[in-house]
Amino acid sequence: MRRALRQRAERRKLMTAEPEVLDELRRLKARVPHVTGALAASVDGLVLAQDTPAVEAEGVAALTAAALGVAMRLTEATGRGAFRELLVRGDDGYVATYAAGSSAVLTLLAEPRANVGRLHLEARRASARIGALVDSARENA
Repeated sequence: MRRALRQRAERRKLMTAEPEVLDELRRLKARVPHVTGALAASVDGLVLAQDTPAVEAEGVAALTAAALGVAMRLTEATGRGAFRELLVRGDDGYVATYAAGSSAVLTLLAEPRANVGRLHLEARRASARIGALVDSARENA
């Protein structure tokens, strides 16, 4: 019971950053052509902010948390250090996930014709800003 109460309190803290994070997601989508969706989530799969019109954000956040767990174990097991990013390419486009501070991730959905180099460049910058916002909310709330 105490653990559940702590988790709820932590989630409330993270949610205080939602307006600023949502603004960052929208600016990122405007800067990178062919990005069709963006969401920020906690590492345990809670949606913090989202701009994903064609996708269920909660499901994507939960799957991101699962993929993050595997990616973290993979980077550690292979001696590659801490997780930074994950790129998945499908027939119909990309799913890219980036570490955002100590407790969040940024996940982007992009069309197949997206410039992946530009996607990485802008997403790395945005994930640093989102991470700072979320980490600050955790500390100050």
